[in-house]
Amino acid sequence: MNNKNTILGLVLIFAIFIGYTYLMSPSKEQLIEQKRKADSMYMLNIQKQHAQISAIAREKALSVAREKEKFVARGENIDSATLTRMTLKGELGVFANAAVGKDTSYTVENDVFKLKFISRGGKIGKVELKNYLTWDKKPLVLMDGDSLNFGISFFANNRSISTNRLYFQPFWPDQSHKGQASMKVSGKDSLQFGMRLFVAATDTSFNKDQYIEFLYTVRGNDYMLRYQVNFVGMDQAIDAGNKFIVLTWNDILKNLEKSQKMERMTTTLYYKYDQDKVDYISETKDEERYLKNEKIKWFAFKQQFFTTVLISDSYLTEPRLRTQGMQGPSYYLKSMFAEAGIPFSVKETKSVGMSMYFGPNKFYQLRGYNLDLEKQIPLGWSFFLMAWINIYAVIPVFTFFGNLGWNYGIIILVLTILLKIVLFPIAYKTYKSSAKMRVLKPDIDELNKKFPKKDDAMKKQQATMDLYKKAGVNPMAGCIPMLLQFPILIAMFRFFPSSIELRQQPFLWATDLSSYDSIWTFPGGFSLPWYGNHVSLFALLMTISSVIYTRINDQMMGSTQQQMPGMKTMMYMMPVMFLFWFNDYSSGLSYYYLLANLLTFAQIYLIRAFLDEKKLHAQIEANKKKPVKKSGFQKRLEDMAKQRGVSTKR
Repeated sequence: MNNKNTILGLVLIFAIFIGYTYLMSPSKEQLIEQKRKADSMYMLNIQKQHAQISAIAREKALSVAREKEKFVARGENIDSATLTRMTLKGELGVFANAAVGKDTSYTVENDVFKLKFISRGGKIGKVELKNYLTWDKKPLVLMDGDSLNFGISFFANNRSISTNRLYFQPFWPDQSHKGQASMKVSGKDSLQFGMRLFVAATDTSFNKDQYIEFLYTVRGNDYMLRYQVNFVGMDQAIDAGNKFIVLTWNDILKNLEKSQKMERMTTTLYYKYDQDKVDYISETKDEERYLKNEKIKWFAFKQQFFTTVLISDSYLTEPRLRTQGMQGPSYYLKSMFAEAGIPFSVKETKSVGMSMYFGPNKFYQLRGYNLDLEKQIPLGWSFFLMAWINIYAVIPVFTFFGNLGWNYGIIILVLTILLKIVLFPIAYKTYKSSAKMRVLKPDIDELNKKFPKKDDAMKKQQATMDLYKKAGVNPMAGCIPMLLQFPILIAMFRFFPSSIELRQQPFLWATDLSSYDSIWTFPGGFSLPWYGNHVSLFALLMTISSVIYTRINDQMMGSTQQQMPGMKTMMYMMPVMFLFWFNDYSSGLSYYYLLANLLTFAQIYLIRAFLDEKKLHAQIEANKKKPVKKSGFQKRLEDMAKQRGVSTKR
C-alpha cells in the first residue's frame, strides 16, 4: 500500500510539474518578443563594446610604443615598416595585412549605369547613370567615393573590425573577364565580380583559404544588382560571440537639379518595415530614428528623381537612421546615415544576400520589383483618392504618350482635356444650378426686403432655404467644381515636382517642366520675401486666370456670395497666395492649372450658349407651384413631433 501511495504521489508530482511547465511556458509571441528584446540589448551593447575595443587598441598602440623604446634602449634599430606592422597587428589582429595596400579600381558597365569598384573597402565607389544628365548637362553621378562610407563591422579576436578601411583583392568568377579592370555586360546577360578580404597567414602573406567575399552580380539592362557577402573559412578569425554583423552606409548626397531648394524639400531617407508599411523621415528637418526591436526590409537614400536602395533578402534589425542638412558647399544636399544589424552566426552563416538599386524614381519600374519601392514617389500624402488620381490617370497618360515621343507640354494639355471630359457632367449640373440661382435673384432680393432686421436673420435664412427647395436649387453647387479640382490639384502638387517624366522636358519658354520657369531674374541678387529672385510666367498667368475665374464664378453665384462676404474675400485671396507658392514650384503644375482655368472658361461659354435661361425660369416657376415632397426622414421627424404634441406647421 505504501508503495502504491509513493508511486501515486510521484505520478501526481510529475503531472503537476509537467502542467506547471506547460502553463508557465511563454507563448510563441512571447518567445519572439523575448528574442527581440535580447537582440535589442545586444545591439545596444555593441556600441559600448566598440568603445571598450577602442580603448584596448589604444593600449596596444602604447604597448607597441613601449616595445620600440626597449629596442632603442638596447641600441637596436627598428625600421618604420616593422613598427607599422607591429602597430597594425596590435590593432587589427589577423586582418592587419589588409590594412596596407594600393587603392585600385575596377569598372563594370551595363546598359544603364557605370559602376566603379574600389579595393579599399571592396565597395562600389562610384555610380554614374548613363541615360541622365545633371541640370547643367554634366554626367549624373549618383554616388562617389569622396563622400561614401560603406561596410560591415564585427568582432575578431577581441578587436573591432570594419571592412570600410581594409583593402580587398579582386576576384573574377567569370573566367572570360579574368584580370580585366574594365568589364561590360548588355541585354539579358549578367556578369559577376568579386572583392575578397583575406586573413593573414604570416606578417607578409595571406591565407587564400580564409576570406570575406563581396560578390556583385550585374545584369545587362537592370538598375538592380545582387550584393552577396560570403564567409569562407572564418570560424577561427571571427569571434563566436557575434550574433550580428553591423552594416553601415553613410553618404553625402549632392545637388543634381536646377532648384536646390525643391531638391532639398524632396530628399530624405525611406525604409520599409519587414512585411509591413513604408515610412520615411521628414524632408524638412534633421532627424535620427532608432527603431528599437524593429526589423526592416530595405532602406533608401531618396532624392528628387533618383534613389539608392539596399534591400535585404531576409531583414535588417535594430536600424539607426539619420538625415542631416549640410552647411558646407552649395552643391551638398544632405548627409544620410544608416546602420543596422544582420543576424549572424560564425558556425552557421556562410552567406548573406542583399540587393542594391541605383536608378530613377519611375513608378512602373519600381513597382515591378514587388517590394513597395514605388512608395518613395509622393502621390498625395497617403490619401487614397489623391494617390488614385496619379496612379490611374496622370502616370498612365504620361507613360503612354511619353512612349510615343510626344512633348510633355502637349501631354499635359491632353491630360487636362481628358479630366475635363470626365468631369463635364458634374460641371454642367453645377452651371445649371448657378443659372437657377441667377433666375432666383429677384426673389432673394424680395426676401431681403421682407426681413431687413438682423433679428430676423434666422427667419430669412429659413425662407431662403424653402425657396431653394421649392425651385429645386442647390445653393452649394458653385463650390462643387472647386471641391473636385482641389484633390486633383493637391495630387499633382505632390507628384509633378517629383515626376521624372517631366525632368528636363522643355515647353515654350520653360526649359524644365519639373522645375520653375523664369522670364526675368532680379538684378544684384535681390530676392522678395516669400516670392524669390525671379518671375515665373506660368505662375503669373495661372494667377491671372484664377482671378478671372473667381470673378466669373462670383457673378454666377452673386446672390449667395452676398450672404457670405468672408468667403468672397477668401476666394480672391487664394490665387494671390498661389502666386507666392508656385513661383518656385514645378512650371508643369502652373501650366496645368492655367490650362484647367482656360478650359473651364470654354466650358462655361459653351454651356451658356446651349442653356436657355427663359426655359429654366419657367421650369422654376412650375416647381414652386408643386408641393414639396417630404423625405422619409423628415416625415419620421414630424410624426415624432406630433406624438409629443409639438406643432409642425409653419
